[in-house]
Amino acid sequence: MPLTARAAGAGGHGGRRHEGGTDGDRKRRRRRVIRWSASILALAMAGTATAGYLYYEHLNSNLKKADLNIGDSKDRATKTKANAAGQTPLNILLIGSDARDTAENQKLGGARDIGTAARADVQMLLHVSADRTNMSVVSMPRDTLVSIPKCTDPDTGKVYPATTDTMTNASLERGGPGCTVATWEKLTDIHIDHFMMVDFSGVVSMADAIGGVPVCVDANIYSHTSSGHGSGLKLKKGTTSVKGKQALQWLRTRYGFEDGSDIARTKAQHMYMNSMVRQLRSNATLSNPDKLLGLAETATKALTVDTGLGSVTKLYDLSKELKKVPTARITMTTMPWVYSSDGNRVLPKPTDAAKLWRLVREDIALDGKDKKKTATAKVTDKAAADDKIAVQVQNGTKSGTEAAVTGRAAAVTELLTGKGFAKAAADTSALLSEDLTVVRYPSADLAGDAQRVAKVLGIPSSQVKKSTAVSGVTLVVGADWRSGTEYTADDDDTTPASASALNASDTKACMHVDPNYTW
Repeated sequence: MPLTARAAGAGGHGGRRHEGGTDGDRKRRRRRVIRWSASILALAMAGTATAGYLYYEHLNSNLKKADLNIGDSKDRATKTKANAAGQTPLNILLIGSDARDTAENQKLGGARDIGTAARADVQMLLHVSADRTNMSVVSMPRDTLVSIPKCTDPDTGKVYPATTDTMTNASLERGGPGCTVATWEKLTDIHIDHFMMVDFSGVVSMADAIGGVPVCVDANIYSHTSSGHGSGLKLKKGTTSVKGKQALQWLRTRYGFEDGSDIARTKAQHMYMNSMVRQLRSNATLSNPDKLLGLAETATKALTVDTGLGSVTKLYDLSKELKKVPTARITMTTMPWVYSSDGNRVLPKPTDAAKLWRLVREDIALDGKDKKKTATAKVTDKAAADDKIAVQVQNGTKSGTEAAVTGRAAAVTELLTGKGFAKAAADTSALLSEDLTVVRYPSADLAGDAQRVAKVLGIPSSQVKKSTAVSGVTLVVGADWRSGTEYTADDDDTTPASASALNASDTKACMHVDPNYTW
């Protein structure tokens, strides 16, 4: 499976911009820009800037571009406000496409037909902290069942209606990477700034240009079954530097790693990415201009990015921001998950997944080395008297593994009226699914009212959201408040153990091989 990513605007994330200046300034700027190196995926992870003169406009023309978000605007997440230093976090969605749109991709992907719809078989959210001291990467297994919002293909105008309980990799075939971005924002409520996407042939060409990535297995492995399944990966026990097709096989291997699940494959992808980061930051051959020329050429040809990241200049600016993060502060994780009822798919683990998304939203490092950075939200709108605030209460206690608790909207409405909110009313028209209890409001003039409701119930201000999907102050009782009359907020900022965190500086990580796939 290839690794792709769609990334949006880099210039406004803390790097200095040089839009003006003299002709000499601009020429020097361009020379600096065209000295950058590395496959952009590697660049995105390692932030490596190097020497080597390139044809600037030629590289720009290599890049393929697409819209950042093509989903229903009601599902857009709110961008995080800048901190006191004027810095904001940076969220980039890396997407690996299984496109069979060329003969080369068809051969590498093992498909019989060219032109089948591409799917997003690898999805990783790369979060760079506002102060650029740490980076978190969260993978979502391709078999995860999610709700995909309504998406409109920007090229054809075709409208894809919203769906539920759909595999997340299907989002890509519903108008392009912009629908995958929209799906992530709907699920996580995390604003995504950019995306970057690469296909099968892109992974192969970039692995060759990098010069190989060291990977480790604890036994000889051959990913192949008698019925022809498997990636074909064949390695000896220990560490091997993989490149080209072999690198793609590593990233796609499921049969042979651990329990043969997509989760094991995600773990192998994390090890590959971590090793690639270390390789790029320590590899002396990156000072070779000829190698860098080929690397940059390969990278720009391999990538599809959002329009906000669609130039070498913007990629260079992005690389400078990413370069600031030490390898030891990069943490790879997997979205906490549980099996679906039929055991064939996975679902976000209700409490743990919601907690992981919260940590990312609040810019809290997943390696546990930072203190909580959030502060109480400042609201200039003054709240009305409690008995004048109209509150609609909805039941959102349904989760992927548990049915909704009947009567919760009515019970919490009664709680609110008992606290003086005479205009609170239960909406029993639908049973929703919300991991965390949330208070939504449609416009700034109701922000104070929404915060007042949250404060009375003990709901953190970070769970008060502006949303055009509601017409008034709306309290959705989530799966984290299935019983009782007292809401208990999760203020523990440690990363859930179920996220399987792996530090990028870990050089001892080795994939366990299923004994049935040894040779």
